[in-house]
Amino acid sequence: MTRDGKRVDRRTLLKGAGAAGVAGLTGLAGCSGGGGGSEYPPLGNYPVDGDTVTFGYNVPQSGSYSQEGEDELRGYNLAQKHLNNGGGWVDSWSDLSGNGVLDKTVESVEGDTATDPDTARQAASRMIDRDNAVMISGGSSSAVAIAVQELCQQEKVQFQACLTHSNDTTGSACVRYSTREMFNAYMTGQSLAPVLSEEYGDDLNFYQLYADYTWGETVQSSMTQFLEEAGWNEVDSVATPLGTSDYQSFLSDVPRDEVDALLLVHYGLDAANSLPQAIEQGMDEDMELVVPLYNRLMAQAASDSIQGVFGTADWNWQLEDSVSQTFVESFQSEYDKVPSYAARLAYVQTLQYAAAVERAETFYPPEVIRQLEGVQYENAGLGSETMRKCDHQAQRDVLVVQGASQEEQTDQKLLNIVNQTSQDQLGYACDAGPAAECELGEYGDE
Repeated sequence: MTRDGKRVDRRTLLKGAGAAGVAGLTGLAGCSGGGGGSEYPPLGNYPVDGDTVTFGYNVPQSGSYSQEGEDELRGYNLAQKHLNNGGGWVDSWSDLSGNGVLDKTVESVEGDTATDPDTARQAASRMIDRDNAVMISGGSSSAVAIAVQELCQQEKVQFQACLTHSNDTTGSACVRYSTREMFNAYMTGQSLAPVLSEEYGDDLNFYQLYADYTWGETVQSSMTQFLEEAGWNEVDSVATPLGTSDYQSFLSDVPRDEVDALLLVHYGLDAANSLPQAIEQGMDEDMELVVPLYNRLMAQAASDSIQGVFGTADWNWQLEDSVSQTFVESFQSEYDKVPSYAARLAYVQTLQYAAAVERAETFYPPEVIRQLEGVQYENAGLGSETMRKCDHQAQRDVLVVQGASQEEQTDQKLLNIVNQTSQDQLGYACDAGPAAECELGEYGDE
């Protein structure tokens, strides 16, 4: 379509047309292809023209969580390769063909969130407006994920949340146009508190240093809830700025004569700084140290400090089920290293979106979302899972892990799996916990 000799993209046309113009352009889907036919009106970046479809990968390529972003991109790119050419899980997922998505070749664009919500929104907005991305995925910061999913809800473009652990993502900040495969802070509390109580005893005093944003706040509140239910007593919780490199002053304020356990609610490079600094101060001699949410890249950076330290993890390459091992083998073959759970999240969320499109037989966003809601699956490396309809939160198992000893550690093995807590012991009803605060919003075709 051209105007004065210049190409005018469909989004520019729709934005200029307004609501009445959109209604009048309903036939555009039929005349331009778009993977769905003329029964659906234009919405978001639907219809999809031509022989390709674009996904947007919005990850931290700079900042505190940049290492995580690198592995997310590996997972996304591997998923894209398999969607287009077969391989990995695509060969066993009945909804996927290995010939693109609805016979369209998957292409992609990348953005750098810089672990900053405003930067992330700007990057996602460019992908939607300039590149016509039909799906955005990313994370590594819950504040980033929440900011981008709000944008995607407004733009009617699907967001497949990658690494985001805050309760708010599928709680108070939930949206219709987002789903989350990762477990949340509430589930960390549910799975970790019983293990800590069994390991260290009852009626202990604990203290928390937590990252001062939505993720740290919800982990802090969830750990407080479940540890107190287990009989522990909180001495204090202190917020620390995201991106802190020197935690000495915060650690010095911890009353050693009162505290039995110190929870370091930090992630990525922040945790790789705070945990070794706590050990340098000899705090491990006076109290137990806990990192509620581990990741392999953080464990690598702080490998001298993690021995015996408990936490939770989304997934681990050491799981021996055939689904996990298929992914591990595919990832190793491509990158000559084992995947972190960030890579698994990126991979599975890309495939879940593609499979929903295939089931819907269209890229029309409301129909794709309806195919994601309530879907049950056993092909993502954690056994049986359900993407719950009421809050778009995956109901799934959670791993409790512990840092390996120096003797056990290798370049690839840093954590031991202590327990795979069944989803039957986790979660909450749709009118309880974080879900009680969730109002998903509209599909957009009402």
